[in-house]
Amino acid sequence: MSTHHTIDYIEFTVRDLAESKRFYAAAFGWAFNDYGPGYSGIQRSGGEGEIGGLTQGEVAAPSAGAPLVVLGSSALEASLAAVEGAGGTIVEPIFGFPGGRRFHFADPSGNVLGVWQPSAPSPG
Repeated sequence: MSTHHTIDYIEFTVRDLAESKRFYAAAFGWAFNDYGPGYSGIQRSGGEGEIGGLTQGEVAAPSAGAPLVVLGSSALEASLAAVEGAGGTIVEPIFGFPGGRRFHFADPSGNVLGVWQPSAPSPG
């Protein structure tokens, strides 16, 4: 598998590292590798390597046209409930689009992400 020009790692700037780790662990079951007081790596599912990180710093307000990170889900309503239960803010409720359904939320630092579930295959 070639990794040339593929997205390899994504970092979120967060206001409070401990609160952000708590939020993502509660909402999605994420685990972290700590690298000091201001940075934690997000463990890849299964624990082999990392997919990104959380860095504590000054957070700018989300801007129009900014990239949107979209997470997958096999149970969209349960994911929405987990985000709300962990303290996230739903900024766009579940909506349909070609290929599935999704919602957008803001984490405790104001980072906006999406969660989507693909449409069930048509019976053939």
